[in-house]
Amino acid sequence: MFKLIMNKEDLAEIEQNIQVPIKPKKLSSLSIKPSNRVNINSLMSKVREEERKQKKENLFFFGFISIVILTTGVIASL
Repeated sequence: MFKLIMNKEDLAEIEQNIQVPIKPKKLSSLSIKPSNRVNINSLMSKVREEERKQKKENLFFFGFISIVILTTGVIASL
């Protein structure tokens, strides 16, 4: 078995070798700066787009149900 003996000098050297976390650099003028403002136009366009998708889904669902009812009626009348 190995016996590991450490003295104060070894401990001091190990403490010096421990890496200290580096603080992130500040954003330079060329990089994108975070903005506290919200662009209302982009939010409104997203809402309108979601509404359009929902209308298409509703129209598709209504059309599918209508076709099923009409098909059932035609088959039942024969």
